[in-house]
Amino acid sequence: MAYLPSLKQLSYLVALAKELNFTRAAESCFVGQSTLSAGLKELEEGLGIRLVERDRQNVSLTPAGVGVLERARVILAASEDLVEYSNALSKPMTATIRLGVIPTIAPFLLPNVLPDIRQRFPNLKITLREDLTKNLLTRLADHQLDFALIALPYDVSGLLVKELFNDEFWLVAREDDPALKGKEVTLPAKMAERLLLLEEGHCLRDHSMQACKKSNILHAEGMEATSLLTLLQMVESGFGIALLPEMAIKGGLLTNTTLLARPLTAPAPKRVIALVARPSTAHAKEFAVLSECIQERFGGILPGSRGHRSVKLN
Repeated sequence: MAYLPSLKQLSYLVALAKELNFTRAAESCFVGQSTLSAGLKELEEGLGIRLVERDRQNVSLTPAGVGVLERARVILAASEDLVEYSNALSKPMTATIRLGVIPTIAPFLLPNVLPDIRQRFPNLKITLREDLTKNLLTRLADHQLDFALIALPYDVSGLLVKELFNDEFWLVAREDDPALKGKEVTLPAKMAERLLLLEEGHCLRDHSMQACKKSNILHAEGMEATSLLTLLQMVESGFGIALLPEMAIKGGLLTNTTLLARPLTAPAPKRVIALVARPSTAHAKEFAVLSECIQERFGGILPGSRGHRSVKLN
């Protein structure tokens, strides 16, 4: 019979890859260093390849070790999903769901959805983590999250994906800005030079550049915002204009500002709000329920909406 590694051996490899230190890796696994070292040696001998390189100062994975590590993470996640799946069958809709949400969705969607979920499913617990898309998907793969609410387009290959609704971009500027002439505005190429962006890592930055059909935008002042609120302050100070999601506009982001927002001429650029999970998730029922609740609240409002008036929220 072919050699089959144990889950414990695979967990040792994952821990060592994270810590790059045998002592700290052993502590994180609640075993002695000799036990962890022996387990990794058995894994290497069983697979017939060298996984780890180390000297007195450094620890690193071999190229083969990196490949095994990726598969080890998938196997460990699937095994944990198996246990959670069994628990979910015995007690449906009573799980604790770890939900990750990107910052440009969380404050505008969650307050409208979570109260309804709590009322309909009082035994379902949801814990939240707000972070950038890349970090959320890493945590999802590492089994630190169950679901993630993100915006597409983004590379979600290998994941279970449920597209929920479209979220069009609106142009936001000062009231006296010439870009806001007309009930609906276009987005000419020259306007891109005035477009202010969030810093790298925010998918909204990439979506804004895609809307302008530009692979890169360098503002004359070289300024980038760390959050939506900072972006608004920069626009209000006259440094430029911004593209913001309709969800944020209707969620009151412009309240207490002097800014105006107007929809763009059809077909307007948009992002797609999606819920993603591991294909092996044990919480398929909760995934479907959460998707349904979000679509009930937002699905009939934002997709393909046209003919909006300009919005000024004070």
